[in-house]
Amino acid sequence: MSSAVLLVNLGTPRSPSVRDVRRYLNEFLMDPHVLNLPWLARRLIVSGFILPFRPRRSAAAYASIWTKDGAAEGSPLLRHTEALGAALGERLKAPCAVAMRYGEPSIAKAVQRLAASGCTEMLLVPLFPQHADSTRTTAIEAVRRHLPAHMKLRVLPPFYDHEDYINCQADLIERHLPPGWDHLLLSYHGLPERHITQADPTGAHCLANPDCCERASVAHATCYRHQCYATARGLTAQLDLDAERVTVSFQSRLGRLPWLTPYTDQVLAELPGRGVRRLAVYCPSFVADNLETLEEIGIQGRDIFQQAGGESLTLIPCLNASPDWVKVLTRWVG
Repeated sequence: MSSAVLLVNLGTPRSPSVRDVRRYLNEFLMDPHVLNLPWLARRLIVSGFILPFRPRRSAAAYASIWTKDGAAEGSPLLRHTEALGAALGERLKAPCAVAMRYGEPSIAKAVQRLAASGCTEMLLVPLFPQHADSTRTTAIEAVRRHLPAHMKLRVLPPFYDHEDYINCQADLIERHLPPGWDHLLLSYHGLPERHITQADPTGAHCLANPDCCERASVAHATCYRHQCYATARGLTAQLDLDAERVTVSFQSRLGRLPWLTPYTDQVLAELPGRGVRRLAVYCPSFVADNLETLEEIGIQGRDIFQQAGGESLTLIPCLNASPDWVKVLTRWVG
């Protein structure tokens, strides 16, 4: 059986122009897995309250991290993901394609390309360590919609607590921790609380008690919050750190609904008051640097921390296309 590999990441606008950002946000926010409301309510919120205002602000944020150096010009998320795909394809000596759930390169075109290569089986690698319907589920469903009848699909499971993933991240963090650092913040992409409870197959476990993520449950298989904390525990243990030197938070909330707490921006403002002066930040829910790491943490987050009295904030890069990460993926999919 001839096999191929498809790496799928979340997405990026074609350019940092307001027009392209608006198009991207419309596609992203109209996904029912992202804004899980009936279509009409979703359309009213997106068209009436988000698209008239947010694209201009987001376009400015994208422009601040968009690379402009010739062949490497463009979205950091796309560049890093394409570099990962190229390195993995070279090691596998097999067809390997990259796609974005929203924007380009599209899943439809990537699947068509792999199908045209003669492959009869596809391994889908959603580049999201922890499970969430707004990342993994929507990507898997999109691939299935475009998969030819003759192709068999396999999907790499969430790898939030896989030993290889934890060790690879821990090595990366250790290499980038600055001299004299005094605290490590693990900032994850946030989700509305309703995403967590709606993904709970028991309907009664997630967020029902303060210790729900520590109490064994079948809900953990689809609980993003539990999986984030499991990643954090694995990293803390592998780095041999005292728990008091590590904080978990959640970033990028949107709208007025309750999101997972504590919020990263609030934690950044509070840490100097707890005596933290030299902060290191790592984002374990992303495998490639993007707007949320480079701009939200590296620019906005640094300003918040320093204005609150912190001395320095070191943003530790994501795994991107590092050789160690390429080796790990090669073992998983080879």
